[in-house]
Amino acid sequence: MSENQIKAPGEARMPGPSFRDYILRDESQPPAAFLEESYEFMGDDDISYENYTSQEYADREFEKMWPRTRQWACREDHIPEPGDYYVYDVGHLSAIVLRTNEGEIKAYYNACMHRGTQLKHPGSCGWSPDLRCPFHGWTWSLEGQLVDLPQDWDFPHVREDSHHLPEMSVGTWAGFVFVNFEQDAVPLEEYLGVLPRHFADFKIEDRYVEYHVQKRLPSNWKASAEAFLEAYHVRETHAGGMEGTEVATQYDVFGENVSRFIHTVGAPCPLTNPPPTEQQLLERLWVRGREDEEVAQVPEGKTARDVYAGIVREQFAQKYEQDFSHVSTSQALDSIEYFLFPNMFLFPGLSLPMVYRFRPDPKDPDYSLFDLLFLRPKPLDKPAPLPPEPVFVDIEESYSKVEGLGRLGGVYDEDTSNLAAQTRGFKSSLKRGETLGNYQEVRARHLHAMVEKYLNS
Repeated sequence: MSENQIKAPGEARMPGPSFRDYILRDESQPPAAFLEESYEFMGDDDISYENYTSQEYADREFEKMWPRTRQWACREDHIPEPGDYYVYDVGHLSAIVLRTNEGEIKAYYNACMHRGTQLKHPGSCGWSPDLRCPFHGWTWSLEGQLVDLPQDWDFPHVREDSHHLPEMSVGTWAGFVFVNFEQDAVPLEEYLGVLPRHFADFKIEDRYVEYHVQKRLPSNWKASAEAFLEAYHVRETHAGGMEGTEVATQYDVFGENVSRFIHTVGAPCPLTNPPPTEQQLLERLWVRGREDEEVAQVPEGKTARDVYAGIVREQFAQKYEQDFSHVSTSQALDSIEYFLFPNMFLFPGLSLPMVYRFRPDPKDPDYSLFDLLFLRPKPLDKPAPLPPEPVFVDIEESYSKVEGLGRLGGVYDEDTSNLAAQTRGFKSSLKRGETLGNYQEVRARHLHAMVEKYLNS
């Protein structure tokens, strides 16, 4: 039995330097938020496979959880002008997010007040001077007022105030528009927890959507999300079982709605003996898109992380014509991933600037929809590009069909390649639940704890 196995539950950590140890060695000071630690042991009971496969469980989520949680619907850039709208759908729920004539952002339930017909098609976006029902022509202004009731002589019981479009709770943060389908929703700032403080220096609101990919996945939305909640899978999924590919990773749970991992890029695996030289580490980093260039040399007393971070900062300065000298080594290189319950992932780093969202299939708990966005710095002296149309990637298709993803297309193929087999395993296993690690998979356990909280309230 190893030394870690005899520690109290939740106390064991990977031997060797921690993530914190590595970033404190960087020549640039990391953000203070990266040095915060907030782990708690959340138990070690198995998680039932019924949580993923049961239609009854999925129905309870649609009834008791999805309507009551804050979810990001779109970016403010999706609705820059009056009349611009964006439809956000999750299961049977649908919201129209739009910008009014006064420039205010509002959200309405996507249903006509006459006979319930959806006013806008699921997943659609565009411009409209008003909200007109395609069935009988009832029409509302962008401010939600009923402005046209065809043959109103037959509706003496309908008044403007009785059939005003009901508004949903809506809020904005970091350029994202959040909706909540429940009328009595907690304020967005309260729901976000530590995120506004932790993201204060990242300027996510000053980024534009470079790519938007939507992929249908053969797995429950929770299983799909969990594939990205830990770095434990790196050695097998991304390196084919190669030893020495484990990374120093820190896992945190911040209150009810936020969790985080941060793992090092360009640091040696703490378990590798003898450890690689700094030059060998830089050579490994070099293959991340610079294969046709001669590998730089690591000066005496420098680390591969700091050298490569400097190269990344220069590369981004040239591409986006901005100064990134203030960006720390960790911000430039590391995989920094925050999760906002129930389905939002945020990567505020410079070279890994992704946003994820996972939504359940409304008819089958064995499937889900994955949104993948890349956010890049907005130009300083000209308008940013408008958000592109999502590129849909079906289950059997590769992310590589999306031009611009480059090597990351193959990485995402690896990330989601296990999901169909996992779904089948949920159903064929004699053991009726999954066993999670206490530290590396605490975020998955936290996700389930939060779902259960809503289902039991």
